[in-house]
Amino acid sequence: MGKTNDRCPLQAECEKKCEYIHRELDCPYYHVNARPGYEIDDQEERRRAEWKEAEEAEYEARMSLPRTIETVTGEILDLKREAGEAILDIGARLIEAKGMLSHGEWLPWLTERVEFSERTAQNFMRLAREWSNPQTLADLGASKALALLALPAEEREQFLNETHEVGGKEKTVIDMSARQLEQAIKDRDEARKAAETAKAEASLAEQSRAKMEADMAMTKETLRALLEEKQRTDQDVDRLQRELDELQARPVDVAVETVADPEAIAQARAEAVAEMQAKLDKAKEAKAKADEKRKEAEAALEQAQTQLKDAVQARKNAVLSSDEDMATFKVLFQQAQEQANKMRGILLKLRNRPDGTAAQGAEKAMKALAEAIGRCAE
Repeated sequence: MGKTNDRCPLQAECEKKCEYIHRELDCPYYHVNARPGYEIDDQEERRRAEWKEAEEAEYEARMSLPRTIETVTGEILDLKREAGEAILDIGARLIEAKGMLSHGEWLPWLTERVEFSERTAQNFMRLAREWSNPQTLADLGASKALALLALPAEEREQFLNETHEVGGKEKTVIDMSARQLEQAIKDRDEARKAAETAKAEASLAEQSRAKMEADMAMTKETLRALLEEKQRTDQDVDRLQRELDELQARPVDVAVETVADPEAIAQARAEAVAEMQAKLDKAKEAKAKADEKRKEAEAALEQAQTQLKDAVQARKNAVLSSDEDMATFKVLFQQAQEQANKMRGILLKLRNRPDGTAAQGAEKAMKALAEAIGRCAE
């Protein structure tokens, strides 16, 4: 009969007499259930030695076979698949381990037992939570896969399948470096933000244009009414002027048979002329006011037409800018301008050197770049 194994941290779990003292790895229970914190150091050394021996045996077996391109290709694909699976498996187990550890135990366990920094562990855990395809992960590598987590999950596949402008060339995500991928995502986000801003500006421009059109229609209607009023006041002034001229040219109509007093006739005539003159003055005043209103309305209409023209152009510009491709072009153009300015600054420094060789080389390179950009526009 065996005896209790005080070496084994799993003894309490299996509650059996132990027959595997000093060879616990042969115990089926220990072999399956050994885990961080519940391991026997010399047995884990033995486990690693057995793994190494098996790997070496597999390697030797492979090397003994004829090496063909198909063999090497298969091995590479196997290793890629295993690498992707390993990343996701490590992340999943880190998540599991963190759930097992008490507060304050996580960081010491990371650094002392598995020799991971907290940042590395967090990255592996993020990949395990958010990435499902180990083959794609293996193709990309952990750095680029992490960079792609900046995109919404529903947009990652499309981004992966598209080509993107990188340094003046179209590249797939697989062909990019991690830094180029981060820049491509940044450019995409900036282009989208610019397009969204432009779309909002286009909406405001359209609202402004519609309001200006309504204001201009109202101004036109007001001007039409004022022109009609001016025509009426012009007619009133002309009519009253004619009546005044006629009144001044003839005696006032009075009942001469009953009133023969010349002074009374003259007074009645003067009163009639004064009354007619007052009406004429009032009509002229109304005409002047109508002319002033008409001029104000015409000026307002001219201003409204100018503003509407500007609003239509602003709307066209905003609609053009809301195009995501144009927004991307604008971002890349601005970046190119900034780079060109930096290169010019360096060129000016090179020109101040006694030896002009470097400056000449830089000038030649910049001219070649300018020609290449010119050919792109053809």
